[in-house]
Amino acid sequence: MASDRRKFIKQLGSTIVLTSASLSGFAAMEDHERRILQAEKRYSPNDKIRIATVGMGIMGFNDTRAALTCLGVELVACCDLYQGRLQRAKEIYGANIFTTADYHEIIDRKDVDAIIVATSDNWHSTIANAAMRKGKAVYSEKPMVHYLSEGLGEIKTQQETKAVFQVGSQRVSSLAFQKAKELYQSGAIGQINTVEASFNRQNALGAWQYTIPLDAGLQTVGWDRFQANEKTKLPYESNRFFRWRNYREYGTGVAGDLFVHLLTGIHFITNSKGPDKIFSIGGTYYWKDGRNVPDVMSAVIEYPATKEHPAFQANLRVNFISGEGERSSTKIIGSEGVIELDDDQGFTIRKNKMPVAPGIGGWDSFYTYPEAMQKALMDDYNKKYSATDQKAPSLPGVTYHSPDGYNSSNDHFANFMDAIRNGKPVVEDAVFGFRAAAPALACNESYFQNKVIHWDAENMKVV
Repeated sequence: MASDRRKFIKQLGSTIVLTSASLSGFAAMEDHERRILQAEKRYSPNDKIRIATVGMGIMGFNDTRAALTCLGVELVACCDLYQGRLQRAKEIYGANIFTTADYHEIIDRKDVDAIIVATSDNWHSTIANAAMRKGKAVYSEKPMVHYLSEGLGEIKTQQETKAVFQVGSQRVSSLAFQKAKELYQSGAIGQINTVEASFNRQNALGAWQYTIPLDAGLQTVGWDRFQANEKTKLPYESNRFFRWRNYREYGTGVAGDLFVHLLTGIHFITNSKGPDKIFSIGGTYYWKDGRNVPDVMSAVIEYPATKEHPAFQANLRVNFISGEGERSSTKIIGSEGVIELDDDQGFTIRKNKMPVAPGIGGWDSFYTYPEAMQKALMDDYNKKYSATDQKAPSLPGVTYHSPDGYNSSNDHFANFMDAIRNGKPVVEDAVFGFRAAAPALACNESYFQNKVIHWDAENMKVV
């Protein structure tokens, strides 16, 4: 492990590209080295953190893998409602791993310090609250709540218990987003006015048509437990269990799954607490497989002027049948440039600034006037503005790429473990997590109710 990290450090010089007067590749390399050397610190047995994962689906296995990249972390238990996933956990992590279909048996264990909550969205808040009340640190997958009404209660639980609580939307730990934030805050693109952010996909798995095991059924799936929180109990359906993201009863649709990532990055870079107006449209245009949430959704979200930032508008989109293919982009547009982030691995800044002179001729009413008037206008224009004033300034751009093999999830978990060990603040606490999740969930409310949602970002409530 240590040798791999040293090899990683050696690769930094060739994997980072930075061109800017305000950032150097050397400074970025030093930052990477500091992070990696910090991760190589050795901990005594008393510092060991024992974790358990509740929900061993795609994110459960990925989160567990990322958590175990942190030294001094040990997996002791796993929980899932499909027996095959518990069997798989033992295949990967050893026969001694405790497995169960009842999350209470996980949070009641004295040898568990921290819980990863990676279940379907409808169980996030229930399990997180219960775990914090039992004295466990909690890493909750995004969105931290299923409904807007759950947010303030979960924040209250964290504040009362003082539990370490981190939301798993890792863009706040991404090196690319941190560097982009530094440049944004330094005024690199002037005054923000618009954000355009999107996720495009063009494959069945990306549209949540996940593989279903051949033995799926009531004998292998804890269906009653899965829908225990639901008012209306439904007969077993494999699609609803293994492809739960497609159903609003268990998931939060493209808004809760993907808009929340976009909003996390936007709020992190701009220091925003959130918008005040949210409106969305969408529909099921292609994946007519019984899902009851859109496969294409667009939202217009308005951020008022605050002490943290000027007023701006965000346009978000998810398209699950995009001919553009798999692509994520966040464009933060200002009066003098644009930061375009490609997922969480890198970004470019293109800078454009208007000339001092307003311009004359071209697509202008200038040519509709008599020739004598045109000459008089041009003479007056040239007297007012020098040749330099009439020309748009040439401004250098910036390109940044994270190192090969870099994974922001590993950094996100490293921060979580540091918080458990030494009280270091988490980078995505319950308040930040809810302020990112709430506008995403409000997009669903807007879509299903066909109305504008008015949001009080300071007090975190619908108005």
